[in-house]
Amino acid sequence: MAVSVTKPTLPRVARLPRLHEREWRPVERAAVIAVIAITMGALFVTSYSLALGDPVPHRIDVGLVGGPAGRAPAIRAAQRVAHDSLAFRHYDSLQAALHAIDEQRLYAALVLSPKPTLFVSSAAGASVARVLDQVPLADPSVRVVDTHPLPPSDPNGLEIFYLMLVATIVGFITIFQAHANAGPLDLRRSAAFVVGLALAAGLAFTLLDRLVLRRLDLPIAETWGILSLHVLAVASFASLMIALLGRWAILPTWLFFVVLGNSSSGGAVSPPLLPRPFALISQWLPSGATITSLRDAVYFHSYQHAEPIAVLATWAALLFTAWVVVSRRRDARAVRP
Repeated sequence: MAVSVTKPTLPRVARLPRLHEREWRPVERAAVIAVIAITMGALFVTSYSLALGDPVPHRIDVGLVGGPAGRAPAIRAAQRVAHDSLAFRHYDSLQAALHAIDEQRLYAALVLSPKPTLFVSSAAGASVARVLDQVPLADPSVRVVDTHPLPPSDPNGLEIFYLMLVATIVGFITIFQAHANAGPLDLRRSAAFVVGLALAAGLAFTLLDRLVLRRLDLPIAETWGILSLHVLAVASFASLMIALLGRWAILPTWLFFVVLGNSSSGGAVSPPLLPRPFALISQWLPSGATITSLRDAVYFHSYQHAEPIAVLATWAALLFTAWVVVSRRRDARAVRP
């Protein structure tokens, strides 16, 4: 009697190494790279469209001076324009409310008497100010005053965003190109290169904008330090991903800094107008911390906050240290017999 022997089915998990060990033809490799590039581009478009395509107010902190009696129409008009997103905080005086705007605890302040006046701060958030500028259309009795106007050279408040963006791109593109074309460097020289790149790029972009383009009245030392920390964070992240993932390092770098970081940074659209997930993470990522630090340095020099600089410095230090530790361990394994 013949006995049928059933061939064991190879578990799905066991097939994965075969995919990795497969000899890919050049055309297949090119096709895979094209698919990945298109996917990354689609994620880029999706994140920017969701975060920046149609900004809608979610929560805008606004000071309120004076009681609502007899002037409730001004409050209703402001809420209607802002889609009921205004979170009012009562202040005893106009001076106290304006001080809160200086410290960026408020985006605006509505004074109800003797004439309703809405004080906004374009420098703190140009997109928020543009929303609140529509209040007089809903209630012509309301006057709008800009306490921190943007300069004519940067009417939309995007110059800081451009500085952060170019620092991001140069940070990771330089690392990938150096890794691909300059040949292997020992860890000491690689670390010196990353730090040198951060310092040189930060200084170059600061002097370009301040002295050549003259777009913003940048404080040179502070701007140099902030941009250098940002480039250091980006370059360290890219170097860490190269140490961990090799040729695919650009994927997490692109996702973290371009798809997620830039869209949630608050540079193009202020955090109160970002969708909730983007607004929550905005100030805790390197890109958002860089935007806030630069904004403080340029427009709120007397009211700078330590938190965004501490966030940015922590990212730069942790990423640089993680890259050095991973690289040392990898080098140690490579020399073992």
